[in-house]
Amino acid sequence: MFKLGVMVSGGGTNLQAIIDKIKSGYLEGCSIATVVSSRKDAYALERAKQNDIPAVCISKKNYASEEDYDRALIEHFGRYDVDLVVLAGFLSMLGKNFIDTYRNRIINVHPSLIPAFCGKGHYGIIPHQKALEYGVKVTGATVHFVDYEYDSGPIILQKAVEVMDDDTPESLQLRVMQQAEWELLPKAIKLFMEGRLVVEGRKVRII
Repeated sequence: MFKLGVMVSGGGTNLQAIIDKIKSGYLEGCSIATVVSSRKDAYALERAKQNDIPAVCISKKNYASEEDYDRALIEHFGRYDVDLVVLAGFLSMLGKNFIDTYRNRIINVHPSLIPAFCGKGHYGIIPHQKALEYGVKVTGATVHFVDYEYDSGPIILQKAVEVMDDDTPESLQLRVMQQAEWELLPKAIKLFMEGRLVVEGRKVRII
């Protein structure tokens, strides 16, 4: 069985998309071994509970240093023998030790077409606000491997989503989730499970 460790900070809609794809058979042979939240009040923890998935809050603010936080995460995922770490709306910055331990085994979904509207401070509704302020005609979502800086790792998949003239940040956020994020994240997991992602420097080749 291929084991995922899913990291969350909020409502857990991307977590739910993964759960649904496992139940449908799209992610055959895959299970979510554990869910880790950065916030104890994240609704994603309730989603995990409803689906009998072990879930815990490991908050960075409860550790004296980045190294201690990394160590706690490494020990936790090690106990569950996790094959792939999936950031599904996870807002805390991961440390160097954790990233090095799971090098090219951590993926993140970001609600824009990187390199647009990404980097530090661009999370949640903000990328959609920025897209509307800038007046772009298309936005979208990106799944990428995680590196030391926010939204900086090699890109795995991207999908464009049309921006409508009457969009609000909230309506655009929902469309990007429905049309891009919920599709791309399970697809990237499937490609990883099948051994079809080859990282070559800044690029990811799909074989």
